[in-house]
Order: sequence, then structure tokens, then C-alpha cells
Amino acid sequence: MRCLGLDLGTRTLGLALSDKMNMIASPYKVLRWDGEDYNLLFKELDKIIDDNQITDLVLGLPKNMNNTLGFASERSMLFKEALEKRYKMEVHLVDERLTTIMAENTLLEADMSRQKRKKVIDGIAASIILDTYLKMKGK
Repeated sequence: MRCLGLDLGTRTLGLALSDKMNMIASPYKVLRWDGEDYNLLFKELDKIIDDNQITDLVLGLPKNMNNTLGFASERSMLFKEALEKRYKMEVHLVDERLTTIMAENTLLEADMSRQKRKKVIDGIAASIILDTYLKMKGK
């Protein structure tokens, strides 16, 4: 039983995995896609979900700072529906406000170059989303 955290962007999907006890979230991978065809993502996700025995999907829901839902939220909701249809499991939504900023700050503190940050930031953001879910679930 493991959880997979997802941070959906317009061109990337950041992924994070929990440990087998669902206590620790770690960045896993960043997938690139064209922003339109979910099948590009599903090919990779099929293998990841199967290989890691994923039982829970956790998707970041990007809300505006005033708690309203905008275009990015609509994109995530459509992806949620597609995930649930394909994998026949509930997708848990987690408010992802400021996760990218938190990830950026973490990488800046680690003195990582801009070029390297760009490659891993979505995976770090996914791990923050998944960590938030694991903490909420553990209460």
C-alpha cells in the first residue's frame, strides 16, 4: 500500500511516492507532456502504479489565494476525473497553494542552480502535496 502524489502543470507532472508505511513522501519523477493528451501520461503512470502497488492517488488542487477556483483548478479537476475513470480508485485532492514557492525555497536553501531547480521542482512540489495528505490522514 503506497500513495502517489501528483502535481499537474501545463507541461509537466511532478510525482512523489510514499514509503510502504505511508509516513514519508519523497520526490520520484517529473514527466513531460504536451498539455493536452493524458494518454502520454497514462503510459508512464500505468507502469508506476503497477510497479509500486499504488493504492491512493493524491492530486494537488491549485486554488487562488482568495480560495476561489480558476483555470488551473479546472484542469486538475478534469485530470482527476480521467484518473478515477482509468484506475478505478478515488483521487484525493489537496490544496496546493504555495507548494511551488515552498519547493523553490527548499532548493534555493540547498544552493541548487536555476537549471537544476527547473528539472526537479515539480517533483518536490508533489512531495509537499503528498506529505500534506499523509499528515492529514494520520491525524
